[in-house]
Amino acid sequence: MGDERIEASRVIEAPPEEIFAVLRDPRGHVTIDSSGMLMSAEGEPVSAPGDTFVVHMDRESLGDRPMGRYDVTVHIRSYQPDREISWSIDGVMQPPIGHVYGYRLEPLSDGTRVTSWCDWSDIHPDYRGRGLFPVISDTALKATLGILARTVQRG
Repeated sequence: MGDERIEASRVIEAPPEEIFAVLRDPRGHVTIDSSGMLMSAEGEPVSAPGDTFVVHMDRESLGDRPMGRYDVTVHIRSYQPDREISWSIDGVMQPPIGHVYGYRLEPLSDGTRVTSWCDWSDIHPDYRGRGLFPVISDTALKATLGILARTVQRG
């Protein structure tokens, strides 16, 4: 990966539509989060670019910045059912930072290859050089994929 993008992949023994159902649901994001920052979410499952939902956050779980509890609005950027979803975040820091998170799903004969990624190559110039990224590591992305696998395989 480049210096401004991380990703992790895992094969999950479930069809893409079951995995995507979790990824398009605001509560699904909370369920699979390995960072401990996502506390709860409000909103309906998304269905198109431009859809939004709110996530109640608690940065104290990372112990890196004294931000406490705050809310962010998730803005869906790409949406291809059972294949891809990505989003940017509008939160406490203004202007919005401009980092993007997402998932790609690739159907396989034995399940689905799921790739989780974070890209901060297009962040707002005000935030360049401030040491903000990555917020979570590739290890955290891998852990989230493990929780996602457990969630969908439990059925």
